Amino acid sequence: MTRRTLMVSALGASVLALAACGGSDGPATDPDALQIYSSQHDTLTKAWAEGFTKKTGIKTQVRAGKDSSMGHQIVQEGEASPADVFLTENSPAMTLVEEAKLLAPIAAKTLAKVPEDRRPSSGDWTSVAARSTVLVYNPDKIDAKDLPASLMDLQDPEYKDQWGAGATGADFQAIVAGMLADQGEAKTKTWLEGMKTNARIYENNIATMKAVNAGEVPMGVIYHYYWYRDQAETKEGTASTKLHYFKHEDPGAFVSLSAAGVLKNAKHADEAQQFVDYVLSKEGQQVLETSGSKEYAVATGAASDPDLPTLDSLESPDVDPFGLDSEKVTRLMTDAGLL
Repeated sequence: MTRRTLMVSALGASVLALAACGGSDGPATDPDALQIYSSQHDTLTKAWAEGFTKKTGIKTQVRAGKDSSMGHQIVQEGEASPADVFLTENSPAMTLVEEAKLLAPIAAKTLAKVPEDRRPSSGDWTSVAARSTVLVYNPDKIDAKDLPASLMDLQDPEYKDQWGAGATGADFQAIVAGMLADQGEAKTKTWLEGMKTNARIYENNIATMKAVNAGEVPMGVIYHYYWYRDQAETKEGTASTKLHYFKHEDPGAFVSLSAAGVLKNAKHADEAQQFVDYVLSKEGQQVLETSGSKEYAVATGAASDPDLPTLDSLESPDVDPFGLDSEKVTRLMTDAGLL
């Protein structure tokens, strides 16, 4: 949590948090409440859900989980899923549900709030936030002039034991999915084999960032907002680090989209569409600007946290999020010995 609160405390207690995924240890599903399956950060989800309830009077109930496990859970539940809305941290989990033909098209007026390059060509879901791939580095361990020109260069022998990443997490796997879509299977497979040889594997983005800060490894591949959050607070995990942006449409400039979708068999379909529309409204997107989450707002005209470089300045690769294949990424990373 950041020092600036997420406006959650000022809103009513409209969200009932179910136990992760199964919900067997939490409250029973409320048939009168909009059911939100969410793998987004709890604070963001609660801010959106409670803000929506305050504005519309529609009660919500949130079930929390992780991207991949929650996406697979919805697929397993199929048409009988209690979910009305699915929120993700990264889009591959949403694509998994979309490919199972379990999503309803997002209302046209809602899609119109998001630029075309920030939503899939299918129109079956939309982005609601974004995060950028960055290279965090320790200038005491590596000079800026010696940083790789491309993320793809990290497979080269000169970078053996020079970088780390949270390979088992959904965040890093989304970055690989972006590489797969941009560079193709053969190049991605070779890169992953190089990663197996060269990289140190950490639990997640935060562990990677802290390892770079401590000098355990000179560089790490993470998402930007972990670094900016720490910088805005204690700097405990980033005091000895800087960020490098690859830009130039490099795979290392991949921008991952947090997604929102409405289930085709949602029991509260109209309310679900209203919720996604609210998240992309001025009020909903302002949460991203003012909460300290440090994720990017994506709606047209919406401002992001002023600490961040603008989303348009990142020069990310032109990748249709509709084509991100999490299942193939899992196979490739398993074959490379990373999972």
